[in-house]
Amino acid sequence: MPFHFANVLLFSASAILFVFGSLLAGHFLRPRAPTREKSMIYECGEKPIGQAWFNFNPRFYLIALVFVIFEVEIAFMFPVASVYKSFIEKGQGLLAFAEIFVFVAILAVGLAYVWAMGDLEWVKGLKQDVLQSLRDKRQKPIDTSAKKAA
Repeated sequence: MPFHFANVLLFSASAILFVFGSLLAGHFLRPRAPTREKSMIYECGEKPIGQAWFNFNPRFYLIALVFVIFEVEIAFMFPVASVYKSFIEKGQGLLAFAEIFVFVAILAVGLAYVWAMGDLEWVKGLKQDVLQSLRDKRQKPIDTSAKKAA
């Protein structure tokens, strides 16, 4: 067990050193010649037009969150997959498989919910608007007392 921890510790330390070493080397090696034009906002090689502050479509954040969730799924599943053979040798292969299956099933239910709510659609079309108006009409009780009084 300590050997595996040492591997993870060495890998983490080398990753951190690589990042900070690259930043430090870049700091000393890059040229320093700031100009007004270089400090302008960059928009794909074009001169900026208008304000930099504008609203983004909030759907981007929903889709980005779904993407991050499934990326985290891979980050959680890879270590189990890499040591699955040792689980089988210990007689715990079925337990590890069941844990991963439950994990993926929970994510699949979440994906089905997001899909059913239409949150994966970039632009909600007329179908969602019509369904929402039907749901709203169904939830409002019909007031028949005004018709009876007349």
